[in-house]
Amino acid sequence: MLRARLLDEINATVHGDDLHLERYDQPAGDPGLFGPDSVVWRVHGHPAGMLVGGFAALLLQSLHPLAMAAVDAHSDFRADPTGRLHRTARFVTTTTLGSTAAAEQAIAAVRRIHLRIRGTTPDGRSYRADDPELLTWVHVAEVHCFLTGYQRLAATPLTAAECDTYFAEVAIIAERLGATAIPRSRAEVAYYLDRIRPELRVTPPALEVLRLLRGFGRSRRERLAVRLLTNASIDLLPGWARAELAVRRPWLVRVGWDRPLAWAGGRIMVWACGPSQIRAAAHARATSAKP
Repeated sequence: MLRARLLDEINATVHGDDLHLERYDQPAGDPGLFGPDSVVWRVHGHPAGMLVGGFAALLLQSLHPLAMAAVDAHSDFRADPTGRLHRTARFVTTTTLGSTAAAEQAIAAVRRIHLRIRGTTPDGRSYRADDPELLTWVHVAEVHCFLTGYQRLAATPLTAAECDTYFAEVAIIAERLGATAIPRSRAEVAYYLDRIRPELRVTPPALEVLRLLRGFGRSRRERLAVRLLTNASIDLLPGWARAELAVRRPWLVRVGWDRPLAWAGGRIMVWACGPSQIRAAAHARATSAKP
């Protein structure tokens, strides 16, 4: 069946060969960090919004020279971009839908990795991955893009109040990773992005991330799909971010071509994914009576 084949391809691209359902189906009655009534479950459960938003987040995050220096020196994103995607998707999915124990284990694992990542940029500035301010930047860029992707591609976007609730809820992950002064509303996120803007600029590794995204894929069909998603993610970025990355994609092309294709592709993706196995397992766990 076409739907089953598409689902297998999407799962293999995003999650890898194993969905690790054991992270999501036990123990009975455990809501995890958020629970099925949270706005986080709603936003992070939209496959197209998360993929497009995730690609946009990578591009936006790359504009922080210290964050990009850490990725450039310590990540295997060049040699194994698929593996990097799997690990990122696994962390977001586990912390969103996993059991409390699985979410806490995922966060602890990332914190241990962060302790080993430190160095100096080419211009002599030091960085460390557990820097609270750097963690706040990575978090804000990510959740801002996740929400923007959802608002653009979901059939029913969130209300203004629900958007504020999303930022307030998802801040718990950033806190547990060690971030500080985390924005918890649309207004606070907008203020934060405006305040940090002077620190952001393009570097050669950031441009390399853009090139890798545009060429990502293990087959011709996958590369085409990723190219469409990347164009859609570029459309989600603030104008100044597109300018920094030297992306010349006219407004008419983005509105008349990229957005309709992203909307159509998103509908297909939502149809193909249907009721997610991971979400179904998590919902059954969270709503089951405790033994």
